Amino acid sequence: MDKIFNSPEEVIEANICGGEKKVSLPLPKMILLGIMAGAFIALGAATSSTAAHAVTNVGLSRFVAGAIFPVGLMLITFIGGELFTGNCLTSMGAMDHRFSWGKVIRNLCIIWLSNLVGALIIVALTYFSGNLDYSAGLLGAYSIKVALGKATITPIKGIASGILCNILVCAAILMGAASKDVSGKVWAIFFPIMAFVVGGFEHCVANMFYIPMGMLAATNDTYVAKAAEAYGITADQLANLSVAGFFANQIPVTIGNILGGMIFVGLPCYLAHCKKKQA
Repeated sequence: MDKIFNSPEEVIEANICGGEKKVSLPLPKMILLGIMAGAFIALGAATSSTAAHAVTNVGLSRFVAGAIFPVGLMLITFIGGELFTGNCLTSMGAMDHRFSWGKVIRNLCIIWLSNLVGALIIVALTYFSGNLDYSAGLLGAYSIKVALGKATITPIKGIASGILCNILVCAAILMGAASKDVSGKVWAIFFPIMAFVVGGFEHCVANMFYIPMGMLAATNDTYVAKAAEAYGITADQLANLSVAGFFANQIPVTIGNILGGMIFVGLPCYLAHCKKKQA
């Protein structure tokens, strides 16, 4: 009888082999797949915000958002895309000497920038679609609040939250690879990604949507007035929604995501499950 899922050893070996293909992609294809992944994650972020923005209970709001957000990684899994957080697992291939650390770093830098382009495309489309007008502009105000919370995060919190996030994201990727059918992959992806959203952990690519979306919303007087009314957000606080605020989040969160993917998932999985070559 055929197995219905792959063993951990098979999953890790397949991930390493997949990593060889990832780091060796032609540059135009690498960029295109990175843009696609950034756009897909941003779509998950945009739609989850729409679903959750009027829910006042924090736990319930995150639960609602968590039920929607996983669509982003599902789109990447089934349609294609190169996601920075998931590509941190290419570190296992470098650990096994299949390819160099230089190739890992090159891939991650290109994918980070490409993910940003994809996310910003969705930011612009979402804003000009009128999506933020929902609930008399409350969704626009909510976007400002979310972005402000991220742009003012402390470095320690950003790193720690980024680690927690990418433990779950990389676990979702490996769990999805364990399944041999579409339905199994869907559920394997769904629960870890839902957990990271409910936990409120920081994902650098998702934040490429959330913070620029809040920055753009802050240029709209209606959304700003609604943010002041609903959340008490002041003009002084809005000053944090800037390029400097974006990088104040991205730098520690990206570091945390790298550590979460490489050290907290990639390293132990490699040590525990990688098939050693015979001498």
